[in-house]
Amino acid sequence: MKRTQAGEATGLFQEELLWKAVRDRDRSWDGKFYVGVMTTGIYCRPSCPSRPALRRNVRFFSTPEAAERAGLRACLRCHPKTAGGPHPDTERIRDVCDYVRRNAAEPLSLAGLAERAGLSPFHFHRTFKAIVGVTPKQFLDACRVGAWKGQLRTNRSVTDASFEAGFSSLSRAYERADTRLGMTPAQYRRGGEGLTISYAAVDGPLGRMMIGATDRGLCFLQFAERDEELLAMLRAEYPAARIEPMPEPFSHDFDQWMEALREHLAGQRRVLELPLDLRATAFQMQVWRYLQGIPYGAVQSYREVAEGLGRPKAARAVARACACNRVALVIPCHRVIRGTGELGGYRWGLDRKRALIDRERSVASRKG
Repeated sequence: MKRTQAGEATGLFQEELLWKAVRDRDRSWDGKFYVGVMTTGIYCRPSCPSRPALRRNVRFFSTPEAAERAGLRACLRCHPKTAGGPHPDTERIRDVCDYVRRNAAEPLSLAGLAERAGLSPFHFHRTFKAIVGVTPKQFLDACRVGAWKGQLRTNRSVTDASFEAGFSSLSRAYERADTRLGMTPAQYRRGGEGLTISYAAVDGPLGRMMIGATDRGLCFLQFAERDEELLAMLRAEYPAARIEPMPEPFSHDFDQWMEALREHLAGQRRVLELPLDLRATAFQMQVWRYLQGIPYGAVQSYREVAEGLGRPKAARAVARACACNRVALVIPCHRVIRGTGELGGYRWGLDRKRALIDRERSVASRKG
């Protein structure tokens, strides 16, 4: 007999039997054991439709509690702790999401969307947020902002673009611009023209790091070997903006941001909440917000993120959204890896990605 990391006793023959059940996605074994993927930190039911991990990365557990004691968390696709499998309303909510994307320019009410899903408004709101990760209003706003951006890129007037995207007034559009675009619609359309970005570079445990910020928050946080590389990256991201060194002595806000980053990298601050000033599509914003919800020390696959967003076929789009991230650490795209357990890509180098994941796991295992 040998023991898994959770202390579950199994024999070699028994483990091969369990592995066969996983390969066959045999539903008859659901509830009898659980399969944990140690590289992703996820545990599933044997019949989970996700692609099986490599055998060497798999451990078996007799109960969800045993898997969680080993530091794993429940799969968002097969919901191993739910007796009936995945959330029963997932398909309803997915249909509503598709409907909102197609009709974001139309007046849509919570009551109307709830009726479409066949649920009460209260139950619909709670279920939508549980499955999608944002409220129905936040999802609708994101879809409208995405459509609005598309209109602005065609050089149409801000007024026409705002009303065609579904906003009821210009003030409502500008309100969303302040929270989602981080700049006015006209600035966005002109590639950030008129925007001032201050920057500063400092040394850190992952190498040279540059921060770029507007008066609303961070718009750039990246790593490289030399300051010249970092400055070129910043200018490439915001070609029409005015970019200038941050005056010394640095502002109080900058000192606070740097202290938070240092504490985060040292494992003293697990949740990193800093003001952001970003440009993004509705889908990118949705992915980035989801990534901020992945617990410190945990990882998910691109497919699991897509499934968590209610778009199981969007794994490649999730990977592209991760690659477009311009604010390392604050949007923790390093916590997303391939379903096989391989690290996948990271625009600042796989060595940095591996170091971040290892550091977080070490701290999480020490402090629980």
